Amino acid sequence: MNEELDLNDTAPPAAEAAPEASEIPPGATEAAPEAVEAQSGMIEEAPGLVEAAPGVDATMAERALELLQAGGPVVVILLALSVAALAIVLVKLMQFRFYRIGDRRAVREGLALWRAGRTTEALARLRDARNPVAQALARAMRGQRRGLPEARVREEVMRYGGDVLASLRSWFRPLEVIASLAPLLGLFGTVLGMIAAFRQLEAAGNQVNPAILSGGIWEALLTTAVGLAVAMPVVVVLNWLERRVDRLAHEMDSTVTSLFTEDLSQDVSQDLAPARKDVFHEPARLRAAAAAGE
Repeated sequence: MNEELDLNDTAPPAAEAAPEASEIPPGATEAAPEAVEAQSGMIEEAPGLVEAAPGVDATMAERALELLQAGGPVVVILLALSVAALAIVLVKLMQFRFYRIGDRRAVREGLALWRAGRTTEALARLRDARNPVAQALARAMRGQRRGLPEARVREEVMRYGGDVLASLRSWFRPLEVIASLAPLLGLFGTVLGMIAAFRQLEAAGNQVNPAILSGGIWEALLTTAVGLAVAMPVVVVLNWLERRVDRLAHEMDSTVTSLFTEDLSQDVSQDLAPARKDVFHEPARLRAAAAAGE
């Protein structure tokens, strides 16, 4: 009986320990608001990141203005030349797109229809094409249908081709001037900047500061860098445009010439060879018969 009483006396403390274990520590409840505040702080910092973008643009604008002031009027002239070159290039690209330079489908189809004897369809196919080669070929076909001499037809085609090529080559000379003048202007600005730097060094006298000379040198070299940056793209684009015009001129000449010549890329069938030989030798036989009759 005494042992049972002892067991009953020890049971309530075990039951009382359970509620103590189920209690939430006060530190845990206090940590939750701190986490929420940290998250809200991160959310509040996000607009600051968004607002930093205009600041970056303003900084870049300020640096560009500083470089412009350091370069002086030479950099301003070079920037004006770059804007002019860009405008000319855009206009030429629009012109090339309008004339559909490089589109040879209409020329191939029209020439194939002409050689097949379907002259009306060939002219109709070339009539709406903007490509200068197609228009030159259409003029040559019209001259052939009218029975004009080959010399007159070629002269008209050459006149039209010359006008088109001159129009496509227009404004190439200003691009050449910009490409050759920009590095010289940059070098000129460098020379002026070096002169100014050495004048400042001379004015300093015995208290020579290397920073004065180094600052003047990099400002002077800035104009050379800008001049090269303007000239190199202009040279590349100009060579590409000239190459396109040269290829167009060669294609125009070759296509019009093929209209007056025979296509010898394929062999003649053997059954036509004897007949052609008879035709070729028929004038000689007639002359021999006439001489015998006399």
